[in-house]
Amino acid sequence: MGGSALKVGSAAALGAAAFKAYTYWQSQQEPQKAPPASPARTLHPELGAGLKGEEVQSQAVLKAMIAAAKSDGHLDERERGLIHDELERIDADPPLRQWMEDELRKPLDPAEVASAASTQELGAEMYLASLLMADDTSFMERAYLDELARQLRLAPTLKAELERSIRPF
Repeated sequence: MGGSALKVGSAAALGAAAFKAYTYWQSQQEPQKAPPASPARTLHPELGAGLKGEEVQSQAVLKAMIAAAKSDGHLDERERGLIHDELERIDADPPLRQWMEDELRKPLDPAEVASAASTQELGAEMYLASLLMADDTSFMERAYLDELARQLRLAPTLKAELERSIRPF
């Protein structure tokens, strides 16, 4: 699984990969009324004040990465490295780094993680980030990924398309 993160490339490519999978999936769907967008949520009140949309999105993806990394009960060096790389990419300041440490200590709750997704597109990106962090051959991590997808309300076909986008074979 560690190679999957390398296949996607960088955290910046994550959004593009999720968007591509989402738009492909969406193009395959019957025309239907789009669900109303839920209001954007702030993940951490002290950190969320004054954040731009892109920063809120990055924080939501980081939250998903942290939760997926700890879904098997421990955080290995590869997972810690991927989280650290994302913190560097977004030029995380001390309060955001403290938020990350707080997230690592919190009990795992897929519903709480999913609540950070303000749009279905962001939910797809969060799920894709989670796929990159987790080893879906681990029972605990596979169970977490399935529950996260359910909490994000990802259609089974979208979930499959996202998984196919990083594991084409």
